[in-house]
Amino acid sequence: MLNTEVRELIRKDKLAAVSTESTRTGERSTIEARAMFIFIGAEPYTTWLADEIALDPKGYLLTGADATRSGRQDTPGSAGRPFPLETSGPGVLAAGDLRSGSVQRVAAAVGARTISSSRARSPSTTGCSGSRAR
Repeated sequence: MLNTEVRELIRKDKLAAVSTESTRTGERSTIEARAMFIFIGAEPYTTWLADEIALDPKGYLLTGADATRSGRQDTPGSAGRPFPLETSGPGVLAAGDLRSGSVQRVAAAVGARTISSSRARSPSTTGCSGSRAR
């Protein structure tokens, strides 16, 4: 989706939908989503996530055990959760340069993205409904 920004994550117990806004027209849309893949780049542009997802002091997303240590109340807490690439938002996975502690290399981001996509599609490993990440 070109010229589009995420404005809101809509959750019940886990991610249910994403609200977006066109940067050209200002039109808002709601997209049903059970998981979300975020790629922003080497300098995090994550202030819009601060109310929903645990961030480190520099604005990078905390995942896995770091998300657990963030102290956020909504962090998945069942056995083995959150998964290594899962954020404090249930079913919200992060990969690449956006993750806190990332080596900020393209090859690492591609590998992490592959794992995130695989987990987003597999309800047995994420607790998600199995819908494809959008």
